[in-house]
Amino acid sequence: MRFAMRWALLSVLAATLAPLPGFAQQTKPAHDAVTPVPRGGSWMTRHEAMNKRVAQGNVDLVFIGDSITQGWEGNGKQVWEEYYGDRNAVNLGIGGDRTQHVIWRLDNGNLEGISPDLAVIMIGTNNSRSNKPEEIADGVEQIIEQLKTKTPETEILLLGIFPRGATPEDPLRQVNEKTNQMISKFADGQQVHYLDIGKEFLGEDGSLSKEIMPDLLHLSPQGYEIWAKSIEPKVKELLAQ
Repeated sequence: MRFAMRWALLSVLAATLAPLPGFAQQTKPAHDAVTPVPRGGSWMTRHEAMNKRVAQGNVDLVFIGDSITQGWEGNGKQVWEEYYGDRNAVNLGIGGDRTQHVIWRLDNGNLEGISPDLAVIMIGTNNSRSNKPEEIADGVEQIIEQLKTKTPETEILLLGIFPRGATPEDPLRQVNEKTNQMISKFADGQQVHYLDIGKEFLGEDGSLSKEIMPDLLHLSPQGYEIWAKSIEPKVKELLAQ
């Protein structure tokens, strides 16, 4: 009798602790696009410089991304001054970054002590050679969750990854387009807003001009003008200006 009672209790306990049906399928496996990792050399120097800037406060708008975002300080400098010079904007882009590098940066000072009104995110093209669209989307989603946790009052404008390559047949452009289909679903109509301005850079036949992206990846001054103009209505809306 005592043995039977023990067996019954163990059976109940096992049923309680057992995973719900489908739980294993819902758990995403870890991969490098979501595994935080820093880089060295000049990357760390820039990272620390950005941390010093945000530590000064007075940050209402941040742009988060890779070399295309960092390029606001190069080919996009004049356009940046025109559109963002008086908006307390901070550039949090580092050339060569993939999603995993941004994840590390956001956990190591890039958002420390600030609560910007708006964060503009455009990241993932550097993952396109080594990661599947699903993996890149996982990385982008983790970045969004970091912002929600660290700066819960911040509006998030998630941009579709910009087109690259000369034609629609370019394999890396196709990876970006498939990724965009996935990350567009992260918009919730409340805090996270999605905007794909990729077509603004392209010709009617889907081709990408070197006047817009000289190396078919990074923007020319004209390209930055297109970027700023294309997102301005949404930026004004989210900044309540």
